[in-house]
Amino acid sequence: MTRPALEVADVVRQYGAAYLARYGATVSPEQHRALRAIAVCRTAALGGHARQCEQCGHVEITYNSCGNRHCPKCPGRAQATWLAARQAELLDVPYVHTVFTLPHALSPLALQNPRVLYTLLFQAVAETLLTVARDPRHLGAEIGFLAVLHTWGQTLHHHPHLHCIVPGGGLAPDGAHWQACRSTFFLPVRVLSRVFRRLFLTRLCHAYTAGTLTLEGQCHSLTQPARWQQFLGPLRTTEWVGYAKPPGGGPGPVLQYLARYTHRVAITNRRLLALEDGRVTFRWKDYAHGNRQRLMTLDAVEFIRRFLLHILPTGFQRLRQYGLLANRVRQAKLGRCRVLLQQPASPTLPVPPESQAPPAPDQPAALCPACQHGRMSWVETLRRQPDLFARWMQPPGWDTS
Repeated sequence: MTRPALEVADVVRQYGAAYLARYGATVSPEQHRALRAIAVCRTAALGGHARQCEQCGHVEITYNSCGNRHCPKCPGRAQATWLAARQAELLDVPYVHTVFTLPHALSPLALQNPRVLYTLLFQAVAETLLTVARDPRHLGAEIGFLAVLHTWGQTLHHHPHLHCIVPGGGLAPDGAHWQACRSTFFLPVRVLSRVFRRLFLTRLCHAYTAGTLTLEGQCHSLTQPARWQQFLGPLRTTEWVGYAKPPGGGPGPVLQYLARYTHRVAITNRRLLALEDGRVTFRWKDYAHGNRQRLMTLDAVEFIRRFLLHILPTGFQRLRQYGLLANRVRQAKLGRCRVLLQQPASPTLPVPPESQAPPAPDQPAALCPACQHGRMSWVETLRRQPDLFARWMQPPGWDTS
């Protein structure tokens, strides 16, 4: 696998200290850990191992990965493992892709209360899809779906939304047949967006009344009930953005969807183009103008600030399954669906190439890349060198041991 010429880690190592000097007082523990992990990932700071060809003597050194879920270099193995497990849950039906987005006005509140707001987002979306699909005026069936949280837009601004991958149909209320959606239509988008808006705002108000929201800085004025109601007014009347792509391919193409949206981080190393004079240039896709590829240049410290907006709270699950795919009923419900669809066994499909991870470091390469004849064998374990991290970044009070 060829290493990109420029990585997020390069930006962090060169400008992480400048970022912390400017914003260190507001950086969360999760953001601290992510910065450190990204800086040292696959470097001597984490140690590694050396392998040598038994014939020509060619030596390769491989450094250990950080394993942080926000690191652009580390999601491959977790993604491949997760996708392999999901294969057993695929049904031989068309799948639908839906997206639910929070209005931009909620971003300051979400950034101060990520665990609360993102949990409300999952809950509101799940109830919306399950309720509307169960309505006999629409699909009239029990559905199941996977929901994946993304918090970014193409330019790294805060843009929280859920991608949902849904089988195009569900179990009829009597459980006696599979109720398929129409070939060109799943559920009414306008209905979905309005039900989602109502359910989310209802839950948000309950959280406010219960005192579970942190309201500081630019959100402090919302502690006054009158200002809170004034804040909610436009949110109750504007149309919230909902999206539903018409039913598409079956279980094969859905793996491509899963690979595209699961385990993704805010920006991949492949999108970075240059780091010059303290400024980062990267590619972004302009969805508003025909998906045109454009370039954006940001101050390196601002680039890091935007990247860290998307670090999730510790332990927060960004991939969740509901309805027929909920953990406690999945095996029985999917078994019933396969019987009704006359699908005796789950398909065995290859994991998409882009989601495959490199081999584990303790597995020798099949052939030497130099002579193409000898086999590579493990010859040395390299110890960690944590002092390298202190050399790259020295934020005040940050333990580098």
